[in-house]
Amino acid sequence: MSLWKTMNRKEDPRVYENKDGHLVRSLKVRDILALGVGTIVSASIFTLPGEVAAMHTGPAVAISFILASIAAGLVAFAYAEMAAAMPFAGSAYSWINVVFGEFWGWVAGWALLAEYFIALAFVGSGLSANLRALIAPLGIKLPAALSNAFGTDGGIVDIISLVSIALVAILISNGVNRVSRVENGLVVLKVIAILLFVVVGATAIKYSNYIPFIPKYRPTANGAFGGWQGIYAGVAMIFLSYIGFDSVAANSAEAIDPEKTMPRGIIGSLLIAVILFVCVSLVLVGVMPYGKYAGSAEPVGLALRYANYGIVAVVVQTIAVFGMFTALIGMSMAGSRLVYSFGRDGMLPKWLGKLDKNHRPNNAVLAITVAAILIGTIFPFAALSQLISAGTLIAFMFVSLGIYPLRRREGKDITDPAFKMPLYPILPALAFLASLVVFLGLDVQAKIYAIAWFILGVIIYLVYGIRHSSLNK
Repeated sequence: MSLWKTMNRKEDPRVYENKDGHLVRSLKVRDILALGVGTIVSASIFTLPGEVAAMHTGPAVAISFILASIAAGLVAFAYAEMAAAMPFAGSAYSWINVVFGEFWGWVAGWALLAEYFIALAFVGSGLSANLRALIAPLGIKLPAALSNAFGTDGGIVDIISLVSIALVAILISNGVNRVSRVENGLVVLKVIAILLFVVVGATAIKYSNYIPFIPKYRPTANGAFGGWQGIYAGVAMIFLSYIGFDSVAANSAEAIDPEKTMPRGIIGSLLIAVILFVCVSLVLVGVMPYGKYAGSAEPVGLALRYANYGIVAVVVQTIAVFGMFTALIGMSMAGSRLVYSFGRDGMLPKWLGKLDKNHRPNNAVLAITVAAILIGTIFPFAALSQLISAGTLIAFMFVSLGIYPLRRREGKDITDPAFKMPLYPILPALAFLASLVVFLGLDVQAKIYAIAWFILGVIIYLVYGIRHSSLNK
């Protein structure tokens, strides 16, 4: 068989149904919604809006959130149909393997793997920043060596981030059912904290802080600031906030009645997230001049202290720290299911695709935890955000285009799902173009890292994956 034919060989969907049939189906709509909201409304809502306002948009940060949500929403429809038709572990990797072929599935999955590795490290860093700000008034201050990534401000390891990621791995290794109960409670708590910030912060808004709402454009060392150029740069930076629905889809093999559960969970969680993001960003820039948020990884606490709501700041940040565990849980679960899928198919060592005696992919959980801790040790918080978006957007483009070959096979060798992406064939093309436009808006460094990660993935595929693939049998 020629190399090109080998790269384009497709997995039989019945094989995935059989392989993933050993996973326990226990997740209901409320669990999927909690996973989605918990992962989307994660560290980014407590960390990103202030930084984006200071670097790119000024008060217009809410516009960037809305535009990013439109792009993400288009893709969410594609994800919902894919997850309903093919409820397999590994989400985009497994789907693309079925509809386009092995190599393209590997590329999409490899791009997502970067997202999960880096997103875990990113959320861990945000959690650490908020917790350190919380305990500082008590006179508790960790040494610089234990507070920052290696080589950043005298740092060796961010110990809080490391411990947090490890604790979540231990929780997940004890089973999805227990995790979902913890996740549901933490998500409710986190939404209450966000609403508390919005209500209290709204009393301290100064309307002069909104003027001009869209500042005049000027180039800066960080890229565009102001004008629609700044808003566009903000969209690229913010887009990582909406990637949580991918982590929801990765758990579709463990959902009860996925045809109904997955579309409701994916689209519902995105809608809730958009409303919360816009409210938080409008209050943030209204309470305090946006320039004061530069370099802060905990703008919500900063704004409340600025408005002399110190006690509320403590309450909100305390809940925020616990709430960030929801994102760590969502990303760890999704990332481990993706790594399990690679091992299941022989694309990475087979032991990663083994289940323990309780049918849990705990080898994959261990692998992604170690990788995330290493990345969080090496990369500082600020360097991580756009790198997450790059991997995600590549997968989003594949999934959007994948709707076309999927439709031709629905009702034949693939389930004809109850949910369909509306306005076919126009909407899949718009979802692809929206993802491409956001990708082109990423900074040069993020694109370079994305290309380097892609080249590494191709090398691994040609050296290892193509030889050990289960499709060889």
